[in-house]
Amino acid sequence: MTRASDTQGGPVTLSKEGLPGWLDPVVRAAETIEPLQLSRFLPPADGAGRQSAVLILFGEGARGPELLLMERAGSLRSHAGQPSFPGGALDPEDGDPHGDGPLRAALREAEEETGLDPAGVQLFGVLPKLYIPVSGFVVTPVLGWWREPSPVGVVDPNETARVFTVPVADLTDPANRATTVHPSGHRGPAFLVESALVWGFTAGVIDRLLHFAGWERPWNRDRQVPLDWRS
Repeated sequence: MTRASDTQGGPVTLSKEGLPGWLDPVVRAAETIEPLQLSRFLPPADGAGRQSAVLILFGEGARGPELLLMERAGSLRSHAGQPSFPGGALDPEDGDPHGDGPLRAALREAEEETGLDPAGVQLFGVLPKLYIPVSGFVVTPVLGWWREPSPVGVVDPNETARVFTVPVADLTDPANRATTVHPSGHRGPAFLVESALVWGFTAGVIDRLLHFAGWERPWNRDRQVPLDWRS
């Protein structure tokens, strides 16, 4: 496979060959999901917004399928302290934002933030571009299979507080699910896993992936977790 550092100007491709069978529902979901089925926040029609990408990386851990997440440093200007997928804004050297630029950016950012070796990652799908109004980011979620796991951890403490994996079994466990309520009135899905509250954009994407992959289990949507104004 390709290293992000080796892909400047070279192609970064998607491949579904050799994926584990349990990823089949995710592959199908990525091929069929419509933008509004993922989020009501879609990129502005006028092309505004900063192009960015996140890596939704599925691996196989001691307890089966798992996802790679990180917790942003509490000192950051936006989304401080929030668990998230690795990712960030496209750089000019990532290439065409409407071509393979988001693929290259997702791998590069994951390498920069978690120390992940992109050579062990097989990209297999892309979800529709979404929009984060609070920060003005147009986000391309890129799906990957951690074919050859590599050590990960905090690379820059100024950006990242910790890097961790979450078993999919914990994400689908109804005991770990709740609805967040922001003081603005906005409600959204949340997951209480690995001593973290996963909410906002990241939780929304995970929630929809679990749903459309057929992995979702009935959970109590009346269980609420309040957020404060700083969130």
